[in-house]
Amino acid sequence: MYRIKIDRSRCIGCLTCVTACVVSHESNDARNRVVIDSEGKCAPIFCRHCDRPECVYTCMTGAMHKNPENGFVEYDREKCASCYMCVMACPYGVLKSDRIEHKEIMKCDMCVHRSSDGSPAPMCVEICPMKAITMEEVEA
Repeated sequence: MYRIKIDRSRCIGCLTCVTACVVSHESNDARNRVVIDSEGKCAPIFCRHCDRPECVYTCMTGAMHKNPENGFVEYDREKCASCYMCVMACPYGVLKSDRIEHKEIMKCDMCVHRSSDGSPAPMCVEICPMKAITMEEVEA
């Protein structure tokens, strides 16, 4: 299983990761963001693809589900009832609705659409100029 790893000490808040997300998904909104913490440091925010995801447990339609093969928390727009329970349940405040139509939940999908075999290929990892965002293989 793969996870995105953030080294906050390297992040300079350039928002390249946010732009990369918008470009990768050809959308008007990013699935990640960078915030400033209480100490004035930049903090990139991504879906953590939790082992026990609250967003999945609260989703009444099954639109949010955990893929047992790769461990990613996936979102199916066609099943979504737009109740936003997943947004409210996320303990990290990662999930959000798209800001244009408010009909889709925006969350990191590890850019699996960029690879031919469905493996993770996050553009933010590839393009981060400070190498603050990396991929890490973790045990299941």
